[in-house]
Order: sequence, then C-alpha cells, then structure tokens
Amino acid sequence: MSLTVEPLTGGALQARLDDLARLRIEVFRDYPYLYDGDLDYERRYLAALASSRDAVIVAAVENGDVVGAATGAPLADQAPEIIAPFRLRGDDVAGIFYFGESVLRRGHRGRGTGVRFFALREAQARRLGMTTAVFCSVVRPLTHPQRPPDYVALDAFWAHRGYAPLEGYTCEIAWREIGEAEETPKRMQFWHRRLDP
Repeated sequence: MSLTVEPLTGGALQARLDDLARLRIEVFRDYPYLYDGDLDYERRYLAALASSRDAVIVAAVENGDVVGAATGAPLADQAPEIIAPFRLRGDDVAGIFYFGESVLRRGHRGRGTGVRFFALREAQARRLGMTTAVFCSVVRPLTHPQRPPDYVALDAFWAHRGYAPLEGYTCEIAWREIGEAEETPKRMQFWHRRLDP
C-alpha cells in the first residue's frame, strides 16, 4: 500500500474537501470527542480554512483514499473563544500558530503519520516566522461512561513531540455530542511548544 502525507493546495484541495469533511465526522465520532457531525458544517469549516492564505491542510492518502488529515493556521485567525485565553494574558498572538485537528483512521495509526502531521504544520509555522505552536484537546474525566476500556490518551505522544500542557490556558468549544439534542460547550486544554528557528 502506498501512503503519502503532504499539504493539499489549489485544485487538489478543493477536490478533496468532501472527503476531508466526511473523515472528520468519522474519526471525531469516537471517544473522546463523541462528535455527532454535520456534513454541511464541515464543508463550510474546511472551505473557510482552505481560503486562508497562511493555513495548511495536510492529508494522508493511501491508494487514492484520504485516511487522515491535519490542519493549522495562525492563532490570530481563529474563533474568539480560542484566542481569548492568550489575549487575556497579554500574549503576542501574532507569533503563535494554532493546530486545528489531527484525524487518522484507526487502522492507519502507529505508522508515523501523526509525526509527519506535526512536522509539516510546524514547518508552515516556521515559514510564517511563528515562534510557538499550540493546540487544544478535550478534557474528559477518567470515569466518563463512554471511555473505552482500552482507550489510550495521546498525552505521551504529544509530550514526545515536545509539547506540554499550558497551565491555566483553557477554553470552551461547543459541538453536538452523540445523544445530545443540541450543542453544548466542552472544556479544552491548550498544549504548546516553542519552535526552534
């Protein structure tokens, strides 16, 4: 099987937007996000991201099928609730690059694709002169009723890549969870890493 991991741009990106939207819904349906996705919302989200001059969308493609994706863009271009914790503390958001999501089908994990997702987004941040990369992850209690017995959090993977939780930096992002009638806010914890030039 031939797996490629590279940024999507131009016509190649536009041709893959629906594939990327469906992939996000599929992967985020699993714990810990439990996302009850909406294809129209996903299309709008990805189209807006694709139109950003400084954003990057990385895709993992195997035998013509999109099996993974990761996104990133300047923090200053994000929704107010994502920027707020940084502005509140007077941080220079102009120097911070935000990783939106990293999704990969279960059967394709453990083959180095996640490492490539981080490396390519960090490379984009450096090209833009950014000094810090951040992302946020959903906070779930260890006793969550839908936590699978074999669930392994990605904390160790992120730490191995040089990321650490950013103490006191949290936000809330709303989405409709499986079994919910409407969107509810979920607490998110930020992680960060200083980027070497």
